[in-house]
Amino acid sequence: MHTLSNEQFDQLAQELDEVKGRVLQRVGQQDADYIRRMIRIQRFSEIFGRISLVLGFLHWSFWIVGVGLLALAKILDNMEIGHNVLHGQYDWMNDPYINSNTFEWDNVCDSQSWKRTHNFEHHTYTNILGKDRDFGYGIFRLTNEYRWKPKNIWQFFSYMTLSILFEWGVAFHELAGRRVFFGKKKEGEKHFVSDQELKSAFYRKSSRQVFKDYIFFPLISGPMFIPVLLGNLTANLIRNLWTSTIIFCGHFTEGVHVFKEEDCANESRGQWYYRQMLGSSNLQGPKWFHILTGHLSCQIEHHLFPDIPAPRYIEVAPDVQRIAAKYGIEYNTGSFWKQYGTVLKRIIRHSFPDRGQPAMAS
Repeated sequence: MHTLSNEQFDQLAQELDEVKGRVLQRVGQQDADYIRRMIRIQRFSEIFGRISLVLGFLHWSFWIVGVGLLALAKILDNMEIGHNVLHGQYDWMNDPYINSNTFEWDNVCDSQSWKRTHNFEHHTYTNILGKDRDFGYGIFRLTNEYRWKPKNIWQFFSYMTLSILFEWGVAFHELAGRRVFFGKKKEGEKHFVSDQELKSAFYRKSSRQVFKDYIFFPLISGPMFIPVLLGNLTANLIRNLWTSTIIFCGHFTEGVHVFKEEDCANESRGQWYYRQMLGSSNLQGPKWFHILTGHLSCQIEHHLFPDIPAPRYIEVAPDVQRIAAKYGIEYNTGSFWKQYGTVLKRIIRHSFPDRGQPAMAS
């Protein structure tokens, strides 16, 4: 993976550290006001979404509006608020509600499990084969470095299924990696959390979410039980499809590189930055689009600086792109439909045995 000299990697790290330092000097009240405004909008959307679902007995259009507002609330909660709060981007505010150690989101995935698999594993070992289980989630073959198996022929259908059930896939991710329910346990692995603790957290969080969306709110709606239940189901489906699509576009586009574990041993900070830039891809769009993605439309900047408030990614992106060009590092960006098209192409292409050469970064 090392196409730059050690001196160039050190210079790269210094310049990116300076970019981060400059933006951190500006972080303050503006960022606090922003995240609190997002929380108000999210709560407004959820309250009026649930009321509109119940008013569906007056006219079907109320039900449609209710589903839309509830889906918006769930997307904002998971993307712009939850994902970024759990990265610790707002811990400096000392607000107990949006502290990464205590925040819990509207998702069946236990937030502490997500922090272990996403914050640590994925962000530390980004796209290192065998180390970053987020690359393909143990389901998809997305590089010819993985041996083709007959089951890969069905992976486009697996992708569609995972997208529909995405929050459940995320919730099950750590359990699957640890082979808690299925598969042979790996020898010699040590963990801070026991299998029983993992299972308890999974059952506790998922049952609470199921009770809230599919029992409690439908029951208190009386005769609107079925429409409200279906409204919650549809809102969760919309959230799942949206979050799955945005995350796949940030990691599995055609130009995203993968890395061998031995090539990343003892890597310097500059080499780590380099891997993050090549292992991510961005999406272009208007301001509302960036908000709905949780600013994961700037996935490259997020992987470089995961702990700065996400709305700041927009303003540091030109500096990151300029530095990438200076060192000849590919900056993978494009429109939503262009990037999504390459994701689908990658999934389908690797459904079949490869004839080409390995696609490892060198």
